[in-house]
Amino acid sequence: MNKYILNTDIQYFINKNIATDSLSVLLSNPIFDGASSKEIINQIIAAKKCENKLPTWFHTPYIYYPLPLQIEQTSSEITAQYKASLLSGKTGADISGGFGVDSFYFAKNTDTVFHVEINTELSEIVGYNFKVLGVKNINCILSDSLNFLEKQTALDWVYIDPSRRDQKKGKVFLLEDCSPNIKDILPLLWSKTQTILIKTAPILDIKAGLKDLSHVKEVQAIGVGNEVKELLWILEKDYQGPAALTAVLLESSLDSTKFTTSIDIEANSMAPKSEVLAYLYEPHAAVMKIGAFKSVAQQMGLFKLHDHSHLYTATSLVPFPGRSFKVKAVLPYNKKNLKIFTKTKANVSVRNFKSTVADLRKKHSLQDGGHVYMFFSTDLNNKAVVIVCEKI
Repeated sequence: MNKYILNTDIQYFINKNIATDSLSVLLSNPIFDGASSKEIINQIIAAKKCENKLPTWFHTPYIYYPLPLQIEQTSSEITAQYKASLLSGKTGADISGGFGVDSFYFAKNTDTVFHVEINTELSEIVGYNFKVLGVKNINCILSDSLNFLEKQTALDWVYIDPSRRDQKKGKVFLLEDCSPNIKDILPLLWSKTQTILIKTAPILDIKAGLKDLSHVKEVQAIGVGNEVKELLWILEKDYQGPAALTAVLLESSLDSTKFTTSIDIEANSMAPKSEVLAYLYEPHAAVMKIGAFKSVAQQMGLFKLHDHSHLYTATSLVPFPGRSFKVKAVLPYNKKNLKIFTKTKANVSVRNFKSTVADLRKKHSLQDGGHVYMFFSTDLNNKAVVIVCEKI
């Protein structure tokens, strides 16, 4: 950590150039005592990445930013604040501390939080930033996570977000390929705590994870916007029941929609099929991630269009974990029916359909955007259809 970066003139230059193209800053060749152009430009790039992802840090004067890649790898504030609602107690440990965003929010519900980070510079940066942010109940520990755990007696909870990059800095996602290997350290973790919260890559297969981990009480797919951002695994010592599978759709830090199922519930659910009715429902990616293909229909009183379409319909409007649409027309798919939409602005989606969005746009001269939504899909009679809707 280069403390010259915190000099008033350099901080002024960084803030002044937040909206400036990085190449332009580089070509301007800023010269300040004690700090290189590369260091200053990295501060600017990292700050830009925080503007929407970490607004608390971005809007706090004299924050010291780590490398831009470390900002990319950290949790967003919206997901960190949600995770903090899952854990509380007197003492807890974030054993893969990183930039400290998760620890910052955990500290609001836990008396003492240990931020454990093996990278010397990053640990120093985080400790400094916590002082700037006015946080006093987080202890920054420079240590390997295993060494830290071995020295502890009892913790109310442990949070771990294992590194998903190999020695060549390539991305990995299987539990055994992450660092630390959670499968190997589970016995040590259980000797120190009753509650473990694990964050994994959204791509990790849930059934495979359930085989690798013990005492999983719940798996949560965290959705922000249209994406699944995180997969959370809540483990409780000695828990033996089935794991709940929950899709959590975060509208804001404290406003969320949840849908819960389980592998057994999904297996025993029925999803009757129907022609397209008055309303169309498209599940969020988080609902699909937990495999709620039939249970979402049964629990919400909906019909499926087709076994493989994963679109749902009903005669009435229901609060749905995903997007809801008012159906305007259902057309058999053919060139004649699509001719009236030539040059029309439309949001095009395909579900269980033979063509791609790009091909359909080109073939039928459909422009992007607007208020019209067109779903190209297959109905219960295996006929290709176009469902024209407006979003609710």
